[in-house]
Amino acid sequence: MQFRSLVRSVMEMLPHSFGPRTRGTSPLNLAIALLLLLAVALLAAIPESFARSGIEPWSENGWYWSYQGKPVLLIGGSDDDNLFQWPEAELKAHLDKLAEAGGNVIRNTMSDRKDKGFEVYPFLQLQNGKYDLDQWNPEYWERFDRMLRETAKRGIFVQIEVWDRFDYTDSGGSDRWWNHPYNPRNNVNYTYEESGFAERYPDHPGANRQPFFYTVPALQNNQTVLKYQQAFARRMLESALRYGHVLYCIDNETSGAEEWARYWAEFIQEQARSRGKTVYITEMWDEWDITAAVHRRTYDHPELYGFVDVSQNNHVKGWAHWERLLKVREYLQGHPRPINNTKIYGADGNRFGDTTQDAVERFWRILLAGCASARFHRPDSGLGLNGLAVASLRSARAVESRIPFWKLKPRAERLLPPEQGNAWMGAAPGEGAVVFIPRQQPQPEVTVDLSDLGLKRGVSIQWINAETGDARAPEPLGSAGGPVTLRCPDAGNWVAVIR
Repeated sequence: MQFRSLVRSVMEMLPHSFGPRTRGTSPLNLAIALLLLLAVALLAAIPESFARSGIEPWSENGWYWSYQGKPVLLIGGSDDDNLFQWPEAELKAHLDKLAEAGGNVIRNTMSDRKDKGFEVYPFLQLQNGKYDLDQWNPEYWERFDRMLRETAKRGIFVQIEVWDRFDYTDSGGSDRWWNHPYNPRNNVNYTYEESGFAERYPDHPGANRQPFFYTVPALQNNQTVLKYQQAFARRMLESALRYGHVLYCIDNETSGAEEWARYWAEFIQEQARSRGKTVYITEMWDEWDITAAVHRRTYDHPELYGFVDVSQNNHVKGWAHWERLLKVREYLQGHPRPINNTKIYGADGNRFGDTTQDAVERFWRILLAGCASARFHRPDSGLGLNGLAVASLRSARAVESRIPFWKLKPRAERLLPPEQGNAWMGAAPGEGAVVFIPRQQPQPEVTVDLSDLGLKRGVSIQWINAETGDARAPEPLGSAGGPVTLRCPDAGNWVAVIR
């Protein structure tokens, strides 16, 4: 509203009892007008305030998220990546289990591939068996709305992935593209010639040969298909933008073009702005080396990508996993943003060769490296929400209640010689330190230097069992201002809280 029209509107609000001759001219009326004008200005600012009252980078420490002004660490795990597709009873039970364990984040791909048999497509299927991309399947969107509603009730945040490349491929002998509504054989909206699609896409989607991911104007400008993609994204946002507990990621581990990601990030931002909302967006690149140049597409553009997701680093083990996290923090130092890990790989017998122990170690390295989120990937690529994942979440909350992770800064130096294994540490000057010592034989003695933490007398150590979440009673620590040697109670995974 222009200032003059705003003033005119305010003056029209003045009481008629003052009479038409003096209305708007007396000192009292002018004072009332100024008060009303101030009130209108404050009211005009409320939508932006509300838009920013949801999840956002914490103003006091930009590496972490906050919700309604309070810092929040996102940790979680789930047994599927698109929980919104689950039947209602199973969804609620899984969310309850997560919340009871101290978890507060899920990953939600908008995926519709029929991996379990109960998944549905977003488009309406006609009596002839074909889909009409101009009409929605109400069941798909009712499921999505239910997931948003139930997570909001439980204080569980949602990181959405808008596009999942595995939905539009026939790789590995699947028929996902063959059966998908976007395939011209299955819809009444366009032909193969009009769309530029082929009947089959048998290559792994990492080859990026699917034209579905080239439709945007800066690439192939395929308006035939793009208008349906836009309609899908708008419908998704129609539901998601009602809530303040949602983050957005454009793709699942993409090897696509930068122009594709940028288009959809700008699209989502514009849709949010038109509704008076502020949202935070990222892209998840497929490259496992998170220090590689491709990741600078997000690192170098904080104006577009409000956080980064480094999930693919969780294919990497040991010191390299830790070192790369710290290098990314160093690279982003000029504009700190939350670093999310929505997928932690690792489970005995999985196809990547990772173990359950790998997952546990990655989880703790992520937390001690100063990342904003850590979520176990779904089985069988990850632990999901199994017993060990639940214990890990409980352990993390037990540590957080003693020394919040957002107060810690990662120690970059090795605590042990490489031949003796690994241990990881975060330190908070004036507060204490947290050390994770993983399961290894023989269980090492770890010496940590506390001399620069400014700790005084009365320092204690408390051991938390990372495999159960149980905490032992605090014990006095011999030294408060120099090197101390730590030895775990047994050969399991342990966290030492020194404060």
